[in-house]
Amino acid sequence: MNKRYVVRLSADERARLEALVSKGSAKARKIIHAQILQKVDEDGLRWTDEKTAEAFGVHTSTVRAVRERFVLEGLESALIRKKPIRPPTEPKLDGAKEARLIAVACGQPPDGRTRWTLHLLANRLVELKIVDDISYETVRRALKKTR
Repeated sequence: MNKRYVVRLSADERARLEALVSKGSAKARKIIHAQILQKVDEDGLRWTDEKTAEAFGVHTSTVRAVRERFVLEGLESALIRKKPIRPPTEPKLDGAKEARLIAVACGQPPDGRTRWTLHLLANRLVELKIVDDISYETVRRALKKTR
């Protein structure tokens, strides 16, 4: 299989990776990524992705991702963990919605109840159309922050 992203390390990059691996004081992920780059180097050992993945106990997609980041973004990017661009999901409650939640929680509980439960608060937020849907756990986390 032809590799789409071919790693060719310069002498300076090879020396830097060797120093990083031999020192062993960096984070484990960074050292493994450095070792991956050393093994898949076309001017060096030229290991396959499968052999490299098996040797270091990672998935082949990790090897491919390290190669791709090296070719497209450079050595530093290939060694460090890729930062997420944004959180996986947007928060359900922003500041204004949290304030409404607290106002509801401080108010009178429904008839027949002596206090608010997390489930009742979640249901009331949906009834008042503050949010489309919300779990009681999100309500709990929001109220815990206010104590």
